[in-house]
Amino acid sequence: MPQTPGLPVRRAALRLIDAVLRRGETLEQAEGAALADIRKLPDCALARAIAGETLRWLTDLDAAIDGATKQRLPDDAKARSVLRLMLAQAWRLDTPAHAVIATGLPLLAGGPRRLAHGVFSALVKGAPPLPDHPTLPERVAARWGADKAAAIAPGLAFPPEVDLALKDADDTAAQAVQLGGVTLAPAHIRLPRGTAIEAIPGFKDGDWWVQDFAAQLPARLLGAGAGKNALDLCAAPGGKTMQMAAAGWKVTALDLSKRRLEVLKENLKRTGLKASPVRADALQWEPKHLFDAILIDAPCTATGTCRRHPDVLHRVGKGQIGDMVDLQRGLAARAAEWLKPGGVLVYAVCSLEAEEGEEQAAWIDANLGLTPAPVTPQELPAGLMPTPEGWLRTHPGMLADQGGLDGFFVARWVKA
Repeated sequence: MPQTPGLPVRRAALRLIDAVLRRGETLEQAEGAALADIRKLPDCALARAIAGETLRWLTDLDAAIDGATKQRLPDDAKARSVLRLMLAQAWRLDTPAHAVIATGLPLLAGGPRRLAHGVFSALVKGAPPLPDHPTLPERVAARWGADKAAAIAPGLAFPPEVDLALKDADDTAAQAVQLGGVTLAPAHIRLPRGTAIEAIPGFKDGDWWVQDFAAQLPARLLGAGAGKNALDLCAAPGGKTMQMAAAGWKVTALDLSKRRLEVLKENLKRTGLKASPVRADALQWEPKHLFDAILIDAPCTATGTCRRHPDVLHRVGKGQIGDMVDLQRGLAARAAEWLKPGGVLVYAVCSLEAEEGEEQAAWIDANLGLTPAPVTPQELPAGLMPTPEGWLRTHPGMLADQGGLDGFFVARWVKA
């Protein structure tokens, strides 16, 4: 019997959701097994989009399902998962109801198809009962606090646009016109989401690389390198390494991952920028010389990337945060030893957790013998301001009228 067209894509999306919610995997980790049965790029992209929108709006989808069922479906019931996928397609991806039903109900072979059909049909008769922006999971909202959660949520309604970092800041205005994008700062261009990366003019010539706008800010705080030595700690896949090289730093790019370092090397080759990649464990490695600047883009829970990776909202808890805090302090302590007198340390995490950001900066202040070097308003793009402590904190709700940005924490010190 021939398989319903589109069914393998929905089955793959269901596997992605299951991997995140049941096993705590990232969407990226889950893709290998979940997408194994679908090979075409459009099919894989659609499966990712269905899973992503389901996770982005999961709390609101569940509220709608619960409001349409007399007896609450268990959180791990397959019927609930399938209904989530079906509603996400209808309400967020504008898939016709008949197509959703034809590709959704077969996922419940041997299960409560009539229940799922009835709930879905009842819910899609009227306007989607979704708020203007996703409701955060209760444990996340409690962790961040009501005010912070309310400020962040509006930035999560849509996947992010495409940010490019330019190799030559002097080309910003011309490139923005050529590419049909907008710029929020020198050496930055933003394009609409859905843009095919390799088809963008300048890709083969290495004029730019993809890098979220917030992720571009830490390296900017190092300024011009003028041939001085810099270390990019946890460097791969290389966006900050390339920024630093383009700014004139002589960069050592350290990372533990062989696969990610290969990507870094490919990016350097494409852009023609120079750096010295090193594969090593930063907690064991010893440099041959001290550095004028060190950038730590530390491993973290990555909750600041929730607008592009909504799975983090459902995976990360106190246990993962605590593990990362210990690693981050170990890296900062090592880096402080490798700075020359007068050298600059920038610490950054793409996390919204105070334990990984503000509390780490206070720990560095108290323990590593470094002098804070506050970030100034003049160093930041329009619309962003440093905190009273001289740190930089961004979140997805900021610059919302210009497309938003990821959540980052950045702080800076000088060694006496």
